[in-house]
Amino acid sequence: MTTEATRRVALAFSLFDANANGVLEADDFELMADRVVGEAHASDQAAKDAMRGAFRRYWTTLLTELDENGDGEISFEEFTACVLSPERFDETVAVFAEALAALGDPDGDGLIERPLFMALMTAIGFEPANIDALFDAFEPTDGDRIRVETWVAGIKDYYAPGKAGIPGDHLVVGTPV
Repeated sequence: MTTEATRRVALAFSLFDANANGVLEADDFELMADRVVGEAHASDQAAKDAMRGAFRRYWTTLLTELDENGDGEISFEEFTACVLSPERFDETVAVFAEALAALGDPDGDGLIERPLFMALMTAIGFEPANIDALFDAFEPTDGDRIRVETWVAGIKDYYAPGKAGIPGDHLVVGTPV
């Protein structure tokens, strides 16, 4: 695993730990879903439900695949296994990525405007300056928009252990890109 991937995993864990108690639990994913869906004002109920479902699936996959001691919690050490074994999580990450990008495209035109991207990523917990840098790394079109498929691919790349120098590295404070 690259240094960049290790930093991305650590940040993802800290963000998913929505109640900041040092472990991941089902409640963390409900809190995160509430925050993200709460920013999707223009999205329809189906898109919001899909995002909630993606968060629940993410949690269920983590619990099923990684809870080695059966305590109903995922430690940081257990969580790193999702990056070390991406084949166990590719489908779950894909569902999550597609649901999040769909929230970013409520009008269905295939493009995500910066303000909504910023709102959704801030709700997840990323830092605004890092979100801006990520959006710019996705090379927005005229009108300051990115393509849905660009964001989906970027989310998938974020969890790839062998990737370095990717746009998602902009989300990690102190990671050179």
